[in-house]
Amino acid sequence: MNKVLLMGSGGREHAIAKALKDGGAKIYAVMKHKNPGIARLSEDYIIGDDSSVSFVKNLDWVKFKKVDFAVIGPEAPLINGMADMLEEKGIPVVGPRKDAAIIEGSKEFMRDLMKKHNIDGMVDYYVFNDPQKVEEFLKNYDKPFVIKPVGVTGGKGVWVMGDHFKTKEDGIRYAKEIIEKKIGGVDRVIIEEKLVGEEFTLQIFTDGINLAGMPLVQDFKRAYEGDLGPNTGGMGSYSMENHLLPFLTKEDYTKAMKIMEDIIAAMRREGRIYKGIIYGQFMLTAEGPKIIEVNCRFGDPEAMNVLSILKTNFVDIAWSIIEGKLKPVEFENKATVVKYVVPEGYGTKPLANQEIKVNEERIKREGALLYYASVNESNGKIYTTTSRSLAVVGIAENLYEAEEIAEKALRHIVGRVYSRHDIAKKEMIDAKIAKMKELRGI
Repeated sequence: MNKVLLMGSGGREHAIAKALKDGGAKIYAVMKHKNPGIARLSEDYIIGDDSSVSFVKNLDWVKFKKVDFAVIGPEAPLINGMADMLEEKGIPVVGPRKDAAIIEGSKEFMRDLMKKHNIDGMVDYYVFNDPQKVEEFLKNYDKPFVIKPVGVTGGKGVWVMGDHFKTKEDGIRYAKEIIEKKIGGVDRVIIEEKLVGEEFTLQIFTDGINLAGMPLVQDFKRAYEGDLGPNTGGMGSYSMENHLLPFLTKEDYTKAMKIMEDIIAAMRREGRIYKGIIYGQFMLTAEGPKIIEVNCRFGDPEAMNVLSILKTNFVDIAWSIIEGKLKPVEFENKATVVKYVVPEGYGTKPLANQEIKVNEERIKREGALLYYASVNESNGKIYTTTSRSLAVVGIAENLYEAEEIAEKALRHIVGRVYSRHDIAKKEMIDAKIAKMKELRGI
């Protein structure tokens, strides 16, 4: 029986915990808050700062449990060097070391790497650390653009022209604010050309040489229905039974995989061996897939889509990554729909410490899975925090059956919370198909 150290406390980590448990592992978790789903699956757990290398390093508890390997869910501990520290203590890790996790830690590094190695899927980009210079540049830039902090903001710091700001002057103000306030942890801003198309996520297992692609997923970051409102960590997502998406082809998937292969190979050539899970956030444009960003872990909610239909034993996958012997990975040919439940005001002023009543038995009867995320459990009751609370996953032979299962499951969650009900509805999917046909002149 494998003993596994799991780090993280969100919905993504609950999905990882279930996959590990289904694979026969005993789980020992380090969580920032008590995720009730992870707690139930664990032999033991510690509440503390799972992104702090010094906190985990000084945990006698970790040494005492004598774990066989670790799985690190969130990006922060990976970027901070958690894998380096654990491996130095003799604990193998499914997740990249600090010198490879920089692929997410710095958008500038990622863009420079692709440019240096002439990797397909590039976009025009410009980096600034001087407020005056970024203002001068944008005043003379005549194309729609996107503003991003160079550092990590959990998917919430990106502003897209036409969506998050309407005028060039508003964009200039935000770009200068990123530099002056060090949003994302560094005083640097990246300006990129605005891409037009449909976003999709490709997640990959890799041992540094071999890759195993997962079903494609489309995530929805905007807080409100109709893709309106502020960016969030993700309000939901879906995947198809054929592991593609309704608006793209097998050829598009192959091109996206090649881009990710080239990125991992470029990292390897630079001495940054990448082991673990990596995912590319792509925009499918009229010219094909282009990279928006690269992240050093599973997506959240995208992890729930793929791990919920994983056929290959996840513990075996973990060992194959650690040992450098990754083999093909199998998934069920089923569609999945994830819908997050979040506190009222999420995205602007989330309402915390409100009780949520969750009827787990009825959710199960609907045929859905339930994954807890950022909630507090006290005296057997569940309370909201300021982040996403929990998610339901519908799984079925086709997308619309899966969506219906997820919707029915939401009925059994009550409180001052809300969800996006439009995710994976037929009208939304038809609009995406029509949009890509028009863009591609089909």
